[in-house]
Amino acid sequence: MPSPEAISGQTLRIIDANLNRIGEGLRLLEDIARLLLNDAALTQQLKTMRHELVKGDWSFNKQLLQARNSEGDVGINIETPEQERQRELPLMVVANARRVQESLRTLEELAKIPDITPKLDSEKFKQARFNLYSIERNLLSKLLRQDKIRHIRGLYAIIDTQALKGRSHIEVASQIIHGGAKTIQLRDKLLTKKELLPIAQQLKNLCAEHNVLFIINDYLDLALAADANGLHLGQNDLPTKVARKLLPIDKILGCSTTTVDQAIIAEAEGADYIAVGSIYPTTSKEEARVIGLEGLHQIRQAVTLPLVAIGGITKDNAAEVIAAGANSVAVISAVLQAESPEEAAQQIVARLEAQSE
Repeated sequence: MPSPEAISGQTLRIIDANLNRIGEGLRLLEDIARLLLNDAALTQQLKTMRHELVKGDWSFNKQLLQARNSEGDVGINIETPEQERQRELPLMVVANARRVQESLRTLEELAKIPDITPKLDSEKFKQARFNLYSIERNLLSKLLRQDKIRHIRGLYAIIDTQALKGRSHIEVASQIIHGGAKTIQLRDKLLTKKELLPIAQQLKNLCAEHNVLFIINDYLDLALAADANGLHLGQNDLPTKVARKLLPIDKILGCSTTTVDQAIIAEAEGADYIAVGSIYPTTSKEEARVIGLEGLHQIRQAVTLPLVAIGGITKDNAAEVIAAGANSVAVISAVLQAESPEEAAQQIVARLEAQSE
């Protein structure tokens, strides 16, 4: 086995610089996953990778420190115009992931040199590089959805074609938005998708004008065609894991649940928020299982995602639903059957705001 002294000082400087870049880049990605996204799984993956890659035996680390020459590094003060512009967080994630991946590839190749092989494992760096490709995608995906996920609060109004009883989707949605709704969902069991698409497109434009989320229920293809902000699925619809792969990485995904187990699975499979219900008996879905505030509380204890409570919610009970752990309340009849959907929405929003004070 070659002695450590066989590795040249210049080669040691390359190894040292790339190990430092790996540690620094992974630490930034780890902090984003931990402190910004509050994502325990991604944080653990990045932390484990960082520790496994930058650790080494003490004698070799001493060699690296001995060879280090920061003052003599001609690359320290060289910056490109692109580096100056890359200050937005998503770009920063991409830049640091690429930085780590490039360093991993450098070390992967260096580790194949006979004198270096005893100290560095080429296969370890190769595997880490491929793992980081997947982690980068997941991290960037969640980061791009963060602003949308923050909208999952307050009033979540479901525009159900059947409940509209012939009234205009756009007119009613406009009133509800002016009443303070943060999210509009289009749900339909009557019209063809050809008939629904122009309605969905108009709703998307309306919501975009008012900085309101637009979600489509059940239909992935319609959500894509209308460029909705997200998709909502029930337990008998397309599996959450499959939908997550098919949706663009910046689109959010909601999933309806009635049990703790369903909620835990939805979170693990990529849902961004979870609808929980039915909280109370409801005329909108008479066969719905009523889980009550206790069921909502149990699910709140089991998952970290935003919860949208649904089922029988009115201005009179909305506040207690939020108090039980929901981030948002979804309503259909409470606003669509009101003489003035705008006033009905305002009344619910007022109760929710009073609860949060």
